[in-house]
Amino acid sequence: MFFSFFGSLVIGGIVAYLAEKWDLTHHGVIQAIIIALGGVILLFMAKVMFGLSFGRPGVDAIIGAAGALILIPSEAVVRKRRNRR
Repeated sequence: MFFSFFGSLVIGGIVAYLAEKWDLTHHGVIQAIIIALGGVILLFMAKVMFGLSFGRPGVDAIIGAAGALILIPSEAVVRKRRNRR
């Protein structure tokens, strides 16, 4: 259980670094890694508490990190647009 958690964190960090390196996100490496690790932790806790999973822990880590990297910036853009009105 602990090895899959720490492995998921490592995979989430790698996904964040690659997303930043390939210009899929524009936060900076450290911010992207923090966002991705948050998504991985949320998905891991949902798996532990409710049994929700997409398959192996590595696949869950990739989906959680990518989902967080997609959702967080789009939510910030919507908030900026709303504040301009």
